[in-house]
Order: sequence, then structure tokens, then C-alpha cells
Amino acid sequence: MTHAVRIHEPGGPEKLVWEAVDVPAPGKGEVQLEHKAVGLNYIDVYHRTGLYPLPALPTAIGLEACGVVTALGDGVSDLAVGDRVAYASPPLGAYAEMRNIPAERVVKLPDSIDDKTAAGMMLQGMTVEYLLRRTFKVEAGQTILVHAAAGGVGLMMCQWAKHLGVTIIGTVGSEEKAALAKANGCDHTILYRQENFAEKVMEITNGAGVPVIYDGIGADTVERGFDCLSPLGMMVSFGNASGSVAEIPMSWLAKGSFFVTRPSLMAYTAKRADLVASANALFEVVQSGAVKIDVRQTYPLSEAAQAHSDLEARKTTGTTVFTV
Repeated sequence: MTHAVRIHEPGGPEKLVWEAVDVPAPGKGEVQLEHKAVGLNYIDVYHRTGLYPLPALPTAIGLEACGVVTALGDGVSDLAVGDRVAYASPPLGAYAEMRNIPAERVVKLPDSIDDKTAAGMMLQGMTVEYLLRRTFKVEAGQTILVHAAAGGVGLMMCQWAKHLGVTIIGTVGSEEKAALAKANGCDHTILYRQENFAEKVMEITNGAGVPVIYDGIGADTVERGFDCLSPLGMMVSFGNASGSVAEIPMSWLAKGSFFVTRPSLMAYTAKRADLVASANALFEVVQSGAVKIDVRQTYPLSEAAQAHSDLEARKTTGTTVFTV
């Protein structure tokens, strides 16, 4: 008998229940994993609350973990028992000591990347990869705006963008978070609760604005963001930490012939080749030291409810990992 954190109905953190579960033998094309560490991401909150509907209940949630292959299903030939692997994709079920998952959704880990680092970097790191390299391909010399620059995605984005020669303006919620963002490559920080970030961006850029805004906050920031985009700029709305964006009127886009997109990691890594390429790009910058993964909080997996409470209260910074 093994354990998992499951929900039986949508709701608050208290709906996360640590309970015993059975894990069957892996099916065709699947591998069975013994998890070593599990990543905490804001999308887990969306699944728990029902903002992103779940296919069936009860279910374990979670999309990111690393572990060791303990069994192979029929047809799996490119992995072996004992391989260290990681993943950041559906199907849900990462909040578990053991699970089965399609072999095509996992990637082998380099020996130089430890379990806790791996579990904390896959989803956020591959998100940063596609945002900076594919959604809007940043170029050296550009200035960009990154919301929540001291969050998990934000800290990795600041480092990776700096590695690419980009100037970063980041919004943060406190002086402590401003210092953290700057230590990770952010050039200019804006305390968005005290300052009008759009006005500050225009001041920093001498009225030019920025060609792209990476917005994982959502409802609280998207509309104002169009006031500091440069003409033909792109609004990349990839998260809803403050609530979902109900609609974006065409009149907002008409201000500067702006573009808007709502990308997802799942779409950008749906094909196996794209998943492997994204993971390899992430491994490269981490192994080179260009991007350092700072796991700033750890919780036992059985205390997932407390971790969710802290995440939603914005008490966490950077990356959070569950130990198994």
C-alpha cells in the first residue's frame, strides 16, 4: 500500500487528503515510478479549486515530479528499471509516493541534477524556455516586463533572459522580493502595490514601452499592461494568480496594434520531440550555471494543504518542492 494526496471535491486547501491508494502494474506504454520529490505549482491550485475542471474524482493532482523507474509496461523499450526520470505534464497524479505514467511524457535526468532540483525546475523551467525562445523570441538588447519576478517562473525567467542579453523590468510585492529578483538578474524592480507599474515602465524606457510583457498574474495586471507595451508589442498572459482574465476587448489591442496570446506548456510540449528539446534546453542552462534553481521551501508531501495555503497567501518565493 502506498499513499497519495487526493481531492474528492473541489475547494480550499483543506480538500487535499493524504490517504492510502493502490497502484496497479503499469499498462501498455507506461512506466511505474517511485517518486523522490514533487513540484508545487500554481496550476495545482487551479485544479484543486475547480478553475480547471478535473476529468474524474477522487483524484491525485500535480503535474511535476522526479523519481526512479520501478517497472515497465509492455512496449516500453527506451527506459529501464532504475532510470532517474522527471516530468511536467498530464495526466495528473504527481502528488503520490508511486504512480504510473505514459513513458513518452518522462525524460531521463542528467546525473548532475539532483532530485529536489529536478522536481522544482521542470514545469517552471520549460515554461520559461518556451516563453522566451518560442512564444516571443527575445533578443539581446531588448527590455522586457516580467510580472511576479520573485516567483518560481519569475526568478528563472530573470536569469535566463539575462543570459540572453536582455534587460528585465520586474514587478514584485515587497522590498524583500525586490532584492531577491535583483539577485537573480532583474535590472529594475517595481513595487506594484505602491506604484503604477505601467507609468514606471514608461519612465524606465523613456516612453518607448516594452515589446513583450510576460504576465502570470492575470486579472489584476493585464489591462494596465497595454499602457506600457510598445507598438506591435505582445501581451503574453500565461497565468491567473490573481484571477482569470474575463475578456480582452479589441479596443485594448487597437491602442498599438498589439498582439495577445494565452499559451500553455501542455500545448508547447504536446509532441514528444518538442518535450525533449525543451527539457534539453533547460538542462543545458542549468548545468552551465546560467540558471540556478533555488528551492526555497520544502514540505512533506503529506502537508500539501499547508503548502497550498502558503502559496495562495503569497508567503512563498521562488521554487517549492514536496519531499516524498
